[in-house]
Amino acid sequence: MIFSSHLFLFYFLPLALLLNYTLPFRYLSLMLTIVSYVFYGWANPPWVLLMLISSYVDYFCGLGLVRWSGLPAPRGAELPILDRDTPRNTTQKTLLATSIISNLTILALFKYYDFGASSIAALAKTVGIDLPLPMLHILLPAGVSFYTFQSMSYAIDVYRGDARALRNPIDFQCFVANFPHLIAGPIVRYQTMDQQLRARTFTYEKFARGVTFFAIGMSKKILLANPMGYVADHVFAAPAVHCVDAWYGVISYAFQIYFDFSGYSDMAVGLGLMFGFLFVRNFDAPYSSASVTEFWRRWHISLSTWLRDYLYVPLGGNRLGRRRTYVNLMTVMLFGGLWHGASWNFVVWGGMHGTALAVERAMRGRSGRVPRFAAVALTFGFTSVAWVFFRAETLPAALRMIASLFGAGTASSTFLRTIVITPYHAMMFVICAIVVWLAPETWTFTQTLTPRRAFTVLAMFAISVAVMWTQIENPFLYFRF
Repeated sequence: MIFSSHLFLFYFLPLALLLNYTLPFRYLSLMLTIVSYVFYGWANPPWVLLMLISSYVDYFCGLGLVRWSGLPAPRGAELPILDRDTPRNTTQKTLLATSIISNLTILALFKYYDFGASSIAALAKTVGIDLPLPMLHILLPAGVSFYTFQSMSYAIDVYRGDARALRNPIDFQCFVANFPHLIAGPIVRYQTMDQQLRARTFTYEKFARGVTFFAIGMSKKILLANPMGYVADHVFAAPAVHCVDAWYGVISYAFQIYFDFSGYSDMAVGLGLMFGFLFVRNFDAPYSSASVTEFWRRWHISLSTWLRDYLYVPLGGNRLGRRRTYVNLMTVMLFGGLWHGASWNFVVWGGMHGTALAVERAMRGRSGRVPRFAAVALTFGFTSVAWVFFRAETLPAALRMIASLFGAGTASSTFLRTIVITPYHAMMFVICAIVVWLAPETWTFTQTLTPRRAFTVLAMFAISVAVMWTQIENPFLYFRF
């Protein structure tokens, strides 16, 4: 089930909201958990079982961390928070390792096994060894990368003493399975939801802001991302592309993935507000960044901060010298690339960003002052070129598109230009650019809701719903991660 569908908008969401505002608070976690299981299992019910296994491993690890801490845990009272300065014993370290290994094993099995097996077999073949490893061909569970990271953050936060372990398993299931952010984020860490699971407020202002968030996100997806996706799909599928058409298609994809993913994040944040939760901000005008370092402070903020706090800092961050800092940056970005998908394309994409981050850190304070508009243009150009590896189906296809960007391509077919360079798509391309660089971010826009803003957003939402009926249902891009 996807947010931008009539089934969700006219049946699922109204029923869930009705239950949320009529049931007593003590039943809300159970209600949201059940509703979320229905939402997640709608396409493939067995996926729910996998999520349950992952969740309960982390839940029991969290209980064990408290039990073997030696702290008093009276029955009926909230569990104590572990002291950050107290050394952890062997049992607690084992429980944390169990949580991390179990989640990474699920990811490795369902997302990376076939990729790893085929890569090993191909490498063996290059040295004359026939190594036919079996392939599993398992259907990738939707959102598995998101909910395993979220569930894993629970045990880590409890272990570090950053949050209190949950005694009630239903509350924990509600945290992991919460349908607004379940499939494609933002990655909501447990310490963000800790207190909200126990108590949260429901106000007209919060609900109105949630509706506004959702309507803007829906408009981004339907009115902006989908038309740009149409252009990108045709350009990337073309056997030969001229330089101008290649840039048109690549920038269209840059617009598509931004409006698609930020649109989903807006809808998730909006739904969270409607149900009383405040999630984290996931985007902050990333294409206005003047460096790749700044880009990663603004793009998919929940992932970049997760990688920083749970991987980069534990690896040593920038505390162990310059060379180790560069290694850590590259390691984190390669891991981040693989997190997005089991393909060498994502490895290259992560490597490009890791290299850029390392170069920027090495050049810090050494280069002359570059006008911000030029730095923004260069950063956007770099991220757009890197998106080629994100979008192309294969590594050779990505390299062909890169070559076309820099003039190696032949003339595009008249048919291609006829279907992608239309007045409508050209107009939407310009509108996307205006919104990207001139319009306020949703988080800022929704902080003050005037009657004019409310009317504008509702009009956009009405148009989006009308257009939705004319488009073929297409999932959000990050559903496959």
